[in-house]
Amino acid sequence: MDSKYNPTDIEAKWYQYWLDQKLFHSEPDGRAPFTVVIPPPNVTGVLHMGHVLNETIQDILVRRARLEGKNACWVPGTDHASIATEAKVIKRLKEQGINKSDLTREEFLKHAWAWTDEHGGIILKQLRKLGCSCDWDRTSFTMDETRSRAVIRVFCDLYEKGLIYRGLRMVNWDPERQTALSDEEVIYHDEHSHLFHLKYRVVEPVDEASLTPEDVVHKDEQGYYAVVATTRPETIMGDVAMCINPKDPKNHWLRGKHVIVPLVGRQIPVIEDRYVEIELLFDEETGLKIPNSAISKKDFFTVPMEYFQKGNNSNQEGIIIRKTNKSGKTEDSFVTPNIYFATEYEYYIDGEDVSDG
Repeated sequence: MDSKYNPTDIEAKWYQYWLDQKLFHSEPDGRAPFTVVIPPPNVTGVLHMGHVLNETIQDILVRRARLEGKNACWVPGTDHASIATEAKVIKRLKEQGINKSDLTREEFLKHAWAWTDEHGGIILKQLRKLGCSCDWDRTSFTMDETRSRAVIRVFCDLYEKGLIYRGLRMVNWDPERQTALSDEEVIYHDEHSHLFHLKYRVVEPVDEASLTPEDVVHKDEQGYYAVVATTRPETIMGDVAMCINPKDPKNHWLRGKHVIVPLVGRQIPVIEDRYVEIELLFDEETGLKIPNSAISKKDFFTVPMEYFQKGNNSNQEGIIIRKTNKSGKTEDSFVTPNIYFATEYEYYIDGEDVSDG
């Protein structure tokens, strides 16, 4: 007998014996059922310590259930990891001189499945190395035909029963891959930027007699205007309203009025909500917020839905487009947040030099 335990000689031998004898396989019978569906790891991933801990606990519970005489079934499977997989597939296609846009959906899926078959499955082999007592005959994949059909059926059933509904919501849109990303897949980073001051012309007449010393009013030879400080001037195409804090005395004079979006020439209403900070750290003089349907989830939940329906003007590539408004005037629409025109806007907001604020 060896003086030291050698897992290579022991574990592989007995695990293969368990598989050959189908000791982990389960079929419905008269015994009390005990079923666990493994939280599917990404098909293209590898095990980390979190997986090991999770699967070990599940394995203990399943083996204990077998010892208690229950019909234990531990269903293994993997998740599609579609965004990560798609990125890898697109990279390989580019290396072969193929653009995704030139392929049909069916053609692209063939490439995706080929890549998954080639690189996927490593994590399942690692689970076997751990000795997990899964019923491997029931291995599933979240995008296989059975699971896909079940998902469609369940969602249609829930929709028909009125338990779920479709609505206008903000998503993290990837203009390159033409898909939405979850919040967990978005990586934020800080940038050193420039603060731009934009002039929003007031449409209605201003009653100067009603102004108070607390009102911060801006006026030039063209009339009254409100100043908005922003680091994102490229998003003004998606402006849907100007928002002021109802408790902010310096902007009371804007209540109930409309302003004109610079460059675009579109009228938007002035609305009120306490969501706006009265004294912004970077500019205590403005206290104005421009809700934008293109970049802010906070704005989405603050501003009435009808405003966002008016501001949702971008195309799926996230590039600037032109539309004709009710007056017949052609206007620019939203520019995707990751495209910057700061140098173009810096000195020509409202047609005059405002680079010094």
